[in-house]
Amino acid sequence: MHARIHQQVFRDPWFLSGITLAVFFAAITVMGPSMAPFDPWDMAFAPITPPSGEHLLGINDGGQDIFSELLFAIRNTAAFGFESGLVALALGIFIGVAAGWFGGFVDMVLMRLADVLLAVPAIMILILTAALFRPSPALLALILAGLLWPTISKAIRAQTLSLKESLHVKAARQMGGGNGYIIRRHLIPEMFPLYLIGFSAKARMAMFMEASLAFLGLFDPGRKSLGMMISYALKYYYLDIWWNWLFPPVLCLSLIIMAVTFLAISMEKALDPRLRETLTLRNVPGP
Repeated sequence: MHARIHQQVFRDPWFLSGITLAVFFAAITVMGPSMAPFDPWDMAFAPITPPSGEHLLGINDGGQDIFSELLFAIRNTAAFGFESGLVALALGIFIGVAAGWFGGFVDMVLMRLADVLLAVPAIMILILTAALFRPSPALLALILAGLLWPTISKAIRAQTLSLKESLHVKAARQMGGGNGYIIRRHLIPEMFPLYLIGFSAKARMAMFMEASLAFLGLFDPGRKSLGMMISYALKYYYLDIWWNWLFPPVLCLSLIIMAVTFLAISMEKALDPRLRETLTLRNVPGP
């Protein structure tokens, strides 16, 4: 079964497109700052200079090299999404497994908390927090993660309830397996596909929110971000700078979100039994 899923995933054009883009931007995130030809905070160049052999994307209004700025902006936006998505996933797994396994009062309290957070508009909380308290991007990513875990926890809880009644879990309990052992050895490993889907969805949302907050000017102006670059470039829309200053951050942000979305779609198609059944029926030749 696992071999068949692997074959299906690696033949899926959604996965191939997503993994290609993801590897490309992961490499930029890791190696981008060392590849930057100039210090992105260096303001020693002539403002609003068109692209040249020395400055591939030209110079912005502050006299800074746009290409170097773009490399740092990609790293900051991607790192924000990765941190927020990973923490939201960890919270969702812990709370979902606890609610589904222990049930009763624990389940009721955790799921009511999840329902409350689902009703809270995360973007408004982030805007107010960023505007009033000016926290660091890392702290803001943690706050966002604390608002994004409910949907993951509900999916994990539903799967935990299903696995709780499976034969191998019941056998482990009858053989004296404790709660910690069963959760660690049986429940958590078997729900790995859900983690991929949950992480990709939350990381995508976090990157878009980071770009939105930076666009609104709610981050430190010295911090490079794709949203910040878009915001600054739009002030000079009447000049011929759209293709070398405005278009690159818009394109990079779109491609990063597309990469995560394509991977989520391919994982869901391969791992969701209902989607697998639908795809199988579609591929069955007619009479």
